[in-house]
Amino acid sequence: MTPTTELQRPSIKTELPGPNSREIIEADAQYVTPSYPRPDYKLVADHANGVWITDPDGNVFLDCNAGVAVCSTGHCHPEIVKAVTEQVNSLIHLCGTDFFYRHMPELGKKLNEIVPIDGPTKTHFANSGAEAVETALKLAMYHTRRQKFISFFGSFHGRTLGALSLTSSRKAQRLGFMRQALDVVHVPYPNTFRHFANEMPTDAETISRDVINWIENRLFKTTTPPEEVAGIVLEVVQGEGGYVPAPKQFVKELRRICDENGIMLIVDEVQSGMGRTGKMFALDHHDGVMAYIVCMAKGLGSGFPIG
Repeated sequence: MTPTTELQRPSIKTELPGPNSREIIEADAQYVTPSYPRPDYKLVADHANGVWITDPDGNVFLDCNAGVAVCSTGHCHPEIVKAVTEQVNSLIHLCGTDFFYRHMPELGKKLNEIVPIDGPTKTHFANSGAEAVETALKLAMYHTRRQKFISFFGSFHGRTLGALSLTSSRKAQRLGFMRQALDVVHVPYPNTFRHFANEMPTDAETISRDVINWIENRLFKTTTPPEEVAGIVLEVVQGEGGYVPAPKQFVKELRRICDENGIMLIVDEVQSGMGRTGKMFALDHHDGVMAYIVCMAKGLGSGFPIG
């Protein structure tokens, strides 16, 4: 089938899923793990271009997910296709942990120029967002010589065991895995749509004050001494938790807490980064507040595995 080009609207030609799609779904059920959280609607992709996806039966769909927050330049952008084609014709793999090639420092230099961290940075490259988060946790523990972390209810940071210790968007993510790998305490997220105490809408000042008070006057004074906390891990805009932006005053106060207690502010920009909020990073909306560590993936590779 030829690539989809210049389509202006979806086109449904068969029942969904169509006969060719059903064959693939049946093969998938036989040979692929059932642990993937696939939705009830059964979309099978054959090829795509821009915002349009075509299934094996010729049905055309408008992709409002950007490949689940991944395809930041759309599907099969011609410049990316050209660059990838040139690269695979010259070098596919060389172990970057052992040897050198120009692409790693080139990308590291570019990220150093744009990332919301105060001062020069270094980049650790990984294969995914979860790996990026795992690396951030290890770095925070190594740097601070502490082991505890604070995360937020509704957060999603990955499903590997360390990242899963932070994740709390749905119980299905954790069900069956018993004790978590890391010592993580969860606190309410500053959600102006639903205050954690009464599930009612509230203003940014009130929810920011109440969550900061929870951390400083409840958590730090009872179960979680700040001297033992390596990092606070924050999605500036929660993704799986409902696309909830943190108020500016909250992010500013959270950075203050970190500075006063030697805690590393780790900002997870895996979903919100790469222009998804109108600026390169969601933290860029917060009047100069900087992170200690920034995690990124998804849109950074626009469909290719990188973190």
